[in-house]
Amino acid sequence: MYNNTNYKNTEIFKKSSFNYFLPENLIAQTPIEPRDSSRVLALNKTTGEINHCKFYNIVDYLQPNDLLVLNNSKVLPARIYGKKSDSGALAEFLLLSQIEKNVWKTLCKPGKKAKPGSKFIFKDGILEATVENLTETGERIIKFGETPDFYERLDKIGQTPLPPYIKRKLNDSSRYQTVYASSLGSSAAPTAGLHFTSSLLGKIKQKAINIAFVTLHVGLGTFRPVKEDNILNHKMHSEFFSIPNETALAIEKAKTNGGRIIAVGTTSCRALETVVSLYGKVVPCSEETDIFIYPGYQFKAINGLITNFHLPESTLIMLVSAFAGYENTMNAYKTAVELKYRFFSFGDAMLII
Repeated sequence: MYNNTNYKNTEIFKKSSFNYFLPENLIAQTPIEPRDSSRVLALNKTTGEINHCKFYNIVDYLQPNDLLVLNNSKVLPARIYGKKSDSGALAEFLLLSQIEKNVWKTLCKPGKKAKPGSKFIFKDGILEATVENLTETGERIIKFGETPDFYERLDKIGQTPLPPYIKRKLNDSSRYQTVYASSLGSSAAPTAGLHFTSSLLGKIKQKAINIAFVTLHVGLGTFRPVKEDNILNHKMHSEFFSIPNETALAIEKAKTNGGRIIAVGTTSCRALETVVSLYGKVVPCSEETDIFIYPGYQFKAINGLITNFHLPESTLIMLVSAFAGYENTMNAYKTAVELKYRFFSFGDAMLII
């Protein structure tokens, strides 16, 4: 439904085509202060021209009537530690996605401690849960006991899960949240938005550049490597997203006024491209998406993209390559490495227009 494999160069479908050399010291371990002082590599997707600026100057690349679409999903304190009620054995659970009220898909280690029927107590009984089932891929489906204040309790016992390539402890968990995060549900941050400050958002609005929000709850599948040598055989993970009526209206208005739709993050991009693929235009909806965007895909919703630098051979660098052009993207990454840009979640940004 989503993909267009009409691409002349079949080498582009090899996973190895999206590899690049990255010195380990360029993987950002801590967020930069202040948020909007990170660097931006601005890429013209038509000409391949590259410019550089600070994120607080990004407004200079935007025009009146443009619309920035941001993902307002908020990261859950999703890592929790429990004791098995009968033996006291310790286990770590990572909440991946909510299936229904009180029921969650989780990762657990050690998994052998969490067989179906096992009961766990978290921090002196603040929360309790029972393992109900195992998925085909080994995740545990657990059900928490009835409580009207689940998220308040989770906030007391949970820790913010950081990506596996970040080895340093984060002293301020709010730095792994966007300043506009409001809808709890993500296992990982929509990191392109981490660069925005409230002040910068105010300056953007003063220039008659509009802002709208979608919600896409980021799963840990975003870090799952592509294992298939031929990327066409990769099975994409599924994530929940929601587009409110006011955002659909704002997009329609921006297009009518000649403005560009600029997605902040690959998550916002995937939500917008999914809904246009499903309905022909952006409409209010709540859906699951497993859209996989790679070179050859014809973009239907967005005209610009703000994003971070992504892992080699990841689905995210494939999406960027589809939007900016493969050669442009790989040249931009090579330039970023040469100029010692900071990479991944706490790293610098790209603006592609």
